[in-house]
Amino acid sequence: MKIAVITDAHANLPALQAALQAIQAEGVDEIYHTGDTVGIGPFPAETLDLLLNTPGMRFVMGDYDAYFVDGLPETCPVDLSQDAFEHQQWTNAMLDPALRETLAAWPYVLELEVEDVPLAFVHYGLNEQGRGFAPVVSEPTIDDLDKLFERHESLFVFYGHVPEKSATQGRALYINPGSLGCQTSATANYTIIDLRGGNAVIDHHQVVYDDSGLYEAFEKRSVPGRLPFYQTFFGGRFGGR
Repeated sequence: MKIAVITDAHANLPALQAALQAIQAEGVDEIYHTGDTVGIGPFPAETLDLLLNTPGMRFVMGDYDAYFVDGLPETCPVDLSQDAFEHQQWTNAMLDPALRETLAAWPYVLELEVEDVPLAFVHYGLNEQGRGFAPVVSEPTIDDLDKLFERHESLFVFYGHVPEKSATQGRALYINPGSLGCQTSATANYTIIDLRGGNAVIDHHQVVYDDSGLYEAFEKRSVPGRLPFYQTFFGGRFGGR
């Protein structure tokens, strides 16, 4: 069985389209998205529609997904900047409220065995309640990752939430494919797992996409928060256009 893992599409439709085209050429059986389908990018409705209508796609909840499902408070919460808060208000308004029921069914973690290999899919380390996420650990050590994902018994733990791709062996092999939607270059990341006979072969991939439509949509739709996002999430590459 062959599985693809993507994470953090973040409403970046051109990146998602490029990644899915490459993934489908691989002939995968299933695709797992480990949270944050929306938020930050200018295409929340289009990105979510493409993901929901892609055969073999499975999802776990991310923090931006939960902001849509659960709604936002009247004032900016402590875990969001004012720019991010206003952006998420815009994102929620762009999405069909009927989709809340669909996304609400997404679990915070998926744990399963595929070809006798135990796998876990989660957006990031969960909080004590299991319906939210632990604070981000910068430059985590093996011990940090073991603690973040201590509740999972799987041999492989796939996660996202932070943009950098990584693979670190601790109590399990902790694999972040790297953010699909938010990178300093116009590249989209995904990971392929080939499972057979109790073994797993893992390959990281990256595809280049045309980001001109991404920038055009940010500006044409006057997406709240886009100016700081250009620097924080896209390496400032839109600043000179």
